[in-house]
Amino acid sequence: MIEMNVQGITLDPMTNMPIVVLKGKDTDHVLPIWIGVFEANAIAMQLEGITRPRPMTHDLVNNIIDTLNGIVEYIHIHDLKDNTYYAEITIKTQTGQVKIDSRPSDAINIALRSGAPIFVSEEVLQKSQIEDSETDAKEEDLKEWLESIRPEDFGKQSSI
Repeated sequence: MIEMNVQGITLDPMTNMPIVVLKGKDTDHVLPIWIGVFEANAIAMQLEGITRPRPMTHDLVNNIIDTLNGIVEYIHIHDLKDNTYYAEITIKTQTGQVKIDSRPSDAINIALRSGAPIFVSEEVLQKSQIEDSETDAKEEDLKEWLESIRPEDFGKQSSI
């Protein structure tokens, strides 16, 4: 497993769909994951430190975990099938570890709110590279653009 950090949220220039960009903590791996608008907005708000007066859904989930004396240990993006990523949230409870199936965008939101690390399987990174190599020229241009972006390119994007 490779530990990743959220580099930021950006928009696919071809479809205008949000992309969460993960970058290896100690590596040059970059993993773009296309996500929904609401999930992107929740991630962007968390990255920018914006709080709401009432808990949002991901805050509620973290509050439930905390109230039940659980700890989010980490999230793991563990599979890629048919262009769909799969993730698990690993929670430490009084009785042991519990793994909960999750969409990557929800798992990332939970990790950001709990301070838990984000991991991606090496196999997923390899599969994402294989799928990228099978794409047409426009998607290859997008991949090059994603790899060239820097943190300062993201700025404040809470309007997603």
